[in-house]
Amino acid sequence: MDASAKAHRRRLPAGRKADLAAYVEQTGQVTVGDLAEHFDVSIDTIRRDLDQLDRDGVLIRTHGGAVSAANGQLKDRALDVRLNMQKEEKERIARVAADLVQDGSVVMLNAGTTTLAVARALRNHHDLTIATNNLRIPAEISPSAFRDLFVFGGAVRAITQATTGPVTFTMTPGGPEVDIRCDLALIAVGAIDQEGYSTSNLGDASMMSEMIQRAERIAILADSSKFGRRLFAQIATLERADYLITDKSPPREVAAALAQADVEVLTP
Repeated sequence: MDASAKAHRRRLPAGRKADLAAYVEQTGQVTVGDLAEHFDVSIDTIRRDLDQLDRDGVLIRTHGGAVSAANGQLKDRALDVRLNMQKEEKERIARVAADLVQDGSVVMLNAGTTTLAVARALRNHHDLTIATNNLRIPAEISPSAFRDLFVFGGAVRAITQATTGPVTFTMTPGGPEVDIRCDLALIAVGAIDQEGYSTSNLGDASMMSEMIQRAERIAILADSSKFGRRLFAQIATLERADYLITDKSPPREVAAALAQADVEVLTP
């Protein structure tokens, strides 16, 4: 290997990790030895990089190497990682979702980068009441869009920047729960198959299910990478939703099941 090639491969750690992640995604499955040779760094360095990328949810660490997250059971990814995944698709979904929101209505939004995109897309709305467990929404939604903004309490999950807990509020600390309802629940999910909507975290699934139960209308949000997959915890069966908002038409089997369940598919 000539000096210029070595210089190219001996990049700063952040750049190397980005290249490493892209290489694993393209290759599908790799060993530590292969990566060390490819990037011309030590095996210990590769192991540290892989461990960090696994913690970030970018890939899945295995004994002796790593696999692309697309090839195995997907783990929770850090929010900052997910913000750059299917970004354009999420923004298109968000614009369609925003069109369903009526000024003056009550809207529930769950955690996730797709619902964060929806919050930004509501900038031309007014007098909304927003309830969410997404800790990023208060800082990123336009102040002119809402009259009231509420965040559900519970345990904070740092990796998703969201709370996990009951979908309830009380008038006073320790007082009785207030029965809350919303006009529209916008629920971003991790996977969709013929059996229903699912996600990787049990606590998240419980919150999404309760938001759905408290809504007059339900719109499920999912980009096309979520089709034909099933994750750990089921949120609801297909017929519980009124709409599925996605970036392109679902595959034939999923589309048939959605039609049978009387779910309207909305695309940009």
